[in-house]
This record gives sequence, structure tokens and C-alpha cells, in this order.
Amino acid sequence: MRSHYCGELNESNIDETVTLCGWVHRRRDHGGVIFLDMRDRDGITQVVFDPDTVESFALAEQVRNEFVIQIQGLVRSRPEGTQNLDMATGKIEVLGKELSILNAAETPPFQLDEHMEVGEDVRLRNRFIDLRRPEMLNKLRLRSKVTSSIRRYLDENGFLDIETPILTRATPEGARDYLVPSRTHQGKFFALPQSPQLFKQLLMVSGMDRYYQIAKCFRDEDLRADRQPEFTQIDIETSFLDEDTIMQSAETMICSVFKEHLDVDLDEFPRMTYADAVLKYGTDRPDLRNPMSLVDIADLMQQVEFKVFNAPANDPESRVVVMKVPGGAEISRKQIDDYTSYIANYGAKGLAWVKVNDLAAGVEGLQSPILKFMPEEVIQGVLSLTEAATGDILFFGADKTSVVNEAMGALRDVVGKNMNLLNGEWAPLWVVDFPMFESDKDGNYTSVHHPFTAPSCSPEELEQEPLKALSRAYDMVLNGTELGGGSIRIDNADMQQSVFRVLGINEAEAEEKFGFLLDALKYGCPPHGGIAFGLDRLIMMMTGSQSIREVIAFPKTQSASCLLTDAPGEVSNKQLRELNIRLRELPKTEQSS
Repeated sequence: MRSHYCGELNESNIDETVTLCGWVHRRRDHGGVIFLDMRDRDGITQVVFDPDTVESFALAEQVRNEFVIQIQGLVRSRPEGTQNLDMATGKIEVLGKELSILNAAETPPFQLDEHMEVGEDVRLRNRFIDLRRPEMLNKLRLRSKVTSSIRRYLDENGFLDIETPILTRATPEGARDYLVPSRTHQGKFFALPQSPQLFKQLLMVSGMDRYYQIAKCFRDEDLRADRQPEFTQIDIETSFLDEDTIMQSAETMICSVFKEHLDVDLDEFPRMTYADAVLKYGTDRPDLRNPMSLVDIADLMQQVEFKVFNAPANDPESRVVVMKVPGGAEISRKQIDDYTSYIANYGAKGLAWVKVNDLAAGVEGLQSPILKFMPEEVIQGVLSLTEAATGDILFFGADKTSVVNEAMGALRDVVGKNMNLLNGEWAPLWVVDFPMFESDKDGNYTSVHHPFTAPSCSPEELEQEPLKALSRAYDMVLNGTELGGGSIRIDNADMQQSVFRVLGINEAEAEEKFGFLLDALKYGCPPHGGIAFGLDRLIMMMTGSQSIREVIAFPKTQSASCLLTDAPGEVSNKQLRELNIRLRELPKTEQSS
């Protein structure tokens, strides 16, 4: 039906007769001449109809935005002074000779115009129209090209593309599973995979050596801008390689993707331990474009009478830090109040601050409501440690260590962006030496990554001091976002059982849930490890989007629903009976909440 895509026409096609198919992006009637901007997935071409082609001109008068049409015409140069250099096809136009209306269209719920502001709910409810916008088409086009590049890289490096099951059983991966009731096994459930973790390990036991998969994964968890209940993972596993080699291969792959598609040369990937990252930046995924850091001042604050600082300074489970914001003295009191409210979301009870209006004037050149509670020698010590200068502001955090890290880490990110302090466009790094476990308030242990990550100690040392054990895990971080994470896996049944015991999984439970894995580890398991990247998150960053919903064709909302199809939806009683399921009616109090 077509000879060319709209967006591929250029000056080399002048004097050619072409056939185009697509949508009417915009119609303009200039008194005797009708201009149609015709759009397809490759771009927009201007088509001109004049009264000489009587039948086609009459049809051109009838068409409206989003009509589906086919035209045949002659490519020619645009008249002098009418060229549009902002368009790829801006130097040419098509003189329409024949026009066919393939399908009429009602007035769309919103115009497909780059200047049109439309609510996300409207866009998602009409996603099939939203995806026609060039901006959205380009994002999905990039996603397709990046996926192809990654497949090509892995294929060329000896990896096998192998599919793993979607219907599996529940495993502890850190989030709730989506459960699927079984009709043929009454009372039992499949789970949708949070990742192909165990299957890819079994593939290594099977001798596949190098595996990859562009895998669909599912997690029933609270959503954020960079999370969805179903997401796509670039899943990689390999045998007989250590972490350095795996990290280097993954780094090369990501660098090649950025170079090929963005013409960006990513800088060297420095390595930073988890402990250093959290100590200096309050997070295990720091944005290294941001020059600000956290400085511990507990030693200075242990003797002050100000309880806000004194109590946490003398508590081994708490932390007192200060963060210098260069040029931050210009921050208004209202903005400070807004920052105070912002970090309250992370559990912080307040935000102390000191403005350095004139460093040479000593204490007299400082401005803060907390100065009266702090001896001059303490103030001078803080100024010296932070290397404060005139025009800076100091923000303080004092609370339980986890609260300080989360609150001050988040404050560092938002202030850095608001103050335009970020240096450079891209700042990659590897974060390594994660702890194996963390404990909750009841003293129970959970895996920082997952329970199949290998520790860098013996089983005996692991069980004796679980919180001191480090893992052989590594995360790739870019601009403060975790792009991917991986680890060397446990390849020994005794070590796997030790990890299970630390997590409170007894032998009977381990055999019930993971017997197949423990058996596999007994029959010649090679040393192996891997890494997984979030494809949605990668494309979000490469396109500069604010949400992964912008780079997924049909995403869910933040409440995990699909506005387009109205999913999830109710099912018939017949289907429920086949599954031997009866729905419990919620009490009115639960319904209202």
C-alpha cells in the first residue's frame, strides 16, 4: 500500500512519485490550497492539495485530524522561505495527486501535539492514541534498538538465549509474589517469577555455561516512578567467571549501548564499597555528579548540651552528620521549611541549619536558630571539618543511623538538583562488598540481595557473625539510579544450608521449598554468577524520562491497575468454582479504607 514511510523522504526523492499511508497529524486550509501534515511511525511529511486535482481536493476538505489516509503524489522542493529545518522532511513536500480515506476518526480525546499538556490518566486510558505521538514512538523505537544491541552483544560473546518458566513456585526474592491458582491441582498455586534466579542457576549446573534472557518479571509491591508490577529484565548468568570478569563484561555492554545509541562515552566506572557509599552519601546508589557529602560530627557533639545532637551522638545505633551546600546561603526560609517537610517522609523529626553569611566574622557572621545551643569551639570545629566558605549553608542530621542515612541522602539528591550543583551528564560506578544480611527490630535476618548470593567468608564464620559477613555482590549505579545488580552465587550445598539457617529456614522447610536446588548443588555445580539489568529503567534514563511508564507500551498505574483494559477485573462465579475459590466479603470498615 505504500512505497515509502513519511519520515524517510528527503531531497534525494525529488521528482519521484510516492505512495504514503498514515494519519492526518494536522490539516490547514490556506484559501484554495490544503496542507495535510501526514504522520506515520517514521515521521511527518507535508502533503499539498490544490484545486487542480478536483476529486482529491474535495476529499482533502473532508479529512480531519487522525483520519487514516493513503496518498499518491510527487515529491518536490518546498518553495523558498517555507522550509522547516526543525523537521527531517522540512526541505521537501509532496504534491498530492490521489487521496483515499482508509478510515475516518472521531475527534480524539486530546490533540497529538508536543505543546499539549494532558493528564497521565487520560493518556493511559487512551494509550493507543498516546503512542501515536512522535515522542512516544521514538522512545519505543529506542527501546527496540537497545534490546537488539544487547542481544547482539551477548550472542557475539557466546551467551545462549534460553527461556525460563513463567509459572513457577513462590521463592523469597524480597517482595510479594503474584499467585496463580491451579485448576488441575486444587488448593495449590503457581507464582509468577520475581526473577529467573533459580532457573538460571540450574542452567549453569546443566552446563549451559552462558545464558541470557530478556525476561518478564513480576512483583506485587508498592509502586514508584521507577517500578511496575511487571517489568522487563536483562538477565545474564555465566559459569567459570569471577566477579571482576562479569563486571567488566557488563560494563563493556552498557558502554557500547550508550555509545551506539546516544554517542556517549561513559567515563571509567570507579568501585566503591557499600560501607563507604552509605557513610559518605547516605545511600548505596549515590549520584557522583553531586559534589556534596555527609560528614560525621558525633565526636564534636557528644559534650554539647543540646539534646537533639547530644543524645544520638552518644548512641552507637545513631548518627550525627552535617552536609555543606555550596552557595546555599541564598536558600530561603520557606525553602528550608519545604526541605524539612520533605525529609519528614523519611522519618526525620526536623532539619537544623546554619547559614555562613560571612566566614571572616566568626560566629557573628553565622545565622541559625541553633547557634545558642552550641559552644563556639564546636561551631568552629564543624566549619573546619566541612571547609565551609562564605555563602554556604550547613544542614544537620541527627537520629537513628537508618533515618539519618535515608533522610540526608534524599536531601542531598533534591538540593543538588535544585541548586544546579550536578557536574557532568553521566556518572557511573560499581558498588561492591554489600553485607550479606540485615536485621529487623526483632532480631530476624533478611538477605540484602537474595539468599543465593555467595558470602566472602566460610559457613562457620557466616553463622557465627551474620551481620559482619560480606557478600560477593555488585550493583551498577548511574546518576544515583541502580541500573543492575548481580553476584557470585552459592555453588555448595553446605553453604546454602548455612544461609538458610541464618534466615531461620530449617532443613524441612528448605527441602520443601528448595530441595531441587540443594540436589542440584550436590551433583557437580560449577562456580557461577551473573547480573540483571532493568531494561525499563535503562531506557528511562537514556530518554531522560521521569517515569518508566513513559517507556513501556502499556504500563500500569501507581495503584497497579490498567486504565486501558480496566484490569484487574472481576471473574465469573463459574471460573471461581473451577478453581475451587470462594471470595470473602470484606467488612464495611475494610472496604471504606
